[in-house]
Order: sequence, then structure tokens, then C-alpha cells
Amino acid sequence: MKRITALKVIGAGMGLLAIGKPSLATAASKPKLSFRNETFYKNGKFDPEAGKDAIIELMRYHSYPVFKGIREQLWISDYGLGQFTKLGLAAVGFLNDLDGNYMVQDLYLLPNQMLPEHYHLKTEKAVPKMEGWTVRYGLSYVYGEGERTPNLHAVVPDFEKNNVSVWHETILEPGQSAKLNRPTARHWQFAGPEGAIITEAASYHDNAAVRHSDPKIVFP
Repeated sequence: MKRITALKVIGAGMGLLAIGKPSLATAASKPKLSFRNETFYKNGKFDPEAGKDAIIELMRYHSYPVFKGIREQLWISDYGLGQFTKLGLAAVGFLNDLDGNYMVQDLYLLPNQMLPEHYHLKTEKAVPKMEGWTVRYGLSYVYGEGERTPNLHAVVPDFEKNNVSVWHETILEPGQSAKLNRPTARHWQFAGPEGAIITEAASYHDNAAVRHSDPKIVFP
């Protein structure tokens, strides 16, 4: 039986709980994933199809199963900021059940891409969303409430620095998991140099409940 070990987070508060102790697989023999921001825009507008091309490339790079119909299921956004390689997200929602109050989705981040800081409120349909994440491929730095971590791995784009309020870092390698410490807590993520593919398990997701720290963000 595989031994599960808690990763201890030291500080006044613990913003995220992380579990698991796998080894990080390297991909030194693979060609480096690299994307140029201009390739994702046509006439100044974000091109979702170009974004999907990049996500499919990310999937194949990590030998993630590119099953039939996955491209059509991809939700993808640059959040209206025009800097997709620096800040954006792609996701496939597999389950989102209001009656059962659960959801499962996979998140896809390009190399060194930021998922912006956000939080979830209560709505007429749902309680504040609780969620946890398991990294399947790549590497993700997850940020939540707690003592600020010195020498962060994330490189927050200059245009987004004033919109980040939580700086407690948890490093997730493949097979490692973390979760929110409480409902409505602000959180964000930053992918490693090979990007990240992350499975999220959570309570029911209501788009109307999502709030972003950056008022310029367009969502969904």
C-alpha cells in the first residue's frame, strides 16, 4: 500500500492543505514547449481555436489522453486581458451536479501561465464552492491564505501584481494534492516550465459565484 505523507506548511495560518509524496518525472529529453502571445490573437481579438491548438499540444507533450471530442469540450479564455501566454486558462468540465453538490474538471495551464486570483461566493443555487486539486502532469504553484512565502516561484505579470492579495505558496508535483482552507478564500495558481494539467474535485460550480480580484477581468 502506498504511504501517504502530509506536507507540512509552516506559518501563522495554513491557506492550503497538501498531501502526497510522489517523485517528479522529468521530461529533459522532450522538446521545450514554447508559445508566442501574438499567435493567439487575430485583429487584436483572442482566437480560441489557436488557444485550443496549444492546449492539445500541451496534452500530447505530457501523453495526456486526447480523447474524441475533447477539443469541442474545451473552455478557454484569456480573461479579456490580451496576454494569454502570461494569464489564462483552459478547462474541461466532466461533471457538475447541483443536486449532488459535486463537480469534476481538468484544468490546463501553459508553461509559466497564471490562473488569476479569484474566490467563490454563495448564490441562490449553491453554497460557496469548496475545491481541491491534484496535479497529473507538470508542476503547479498554488497560492492561498497564510503567511507569505519568501522567494516565490511564480512570476506574476506586472499588469496583475496589484490584483494579488494572497501569497502563501504550496508546490504540487504530479500526484500531489491541495485544497482550499475555507469557503470564499482567495486563491490562484501558476504553472511550471512544462505547464500543468490538474484535476479539480469540488462542490457545485456556479459561474455566477465567481469573483476575480482584478476588476478588468472578463468572465466567463
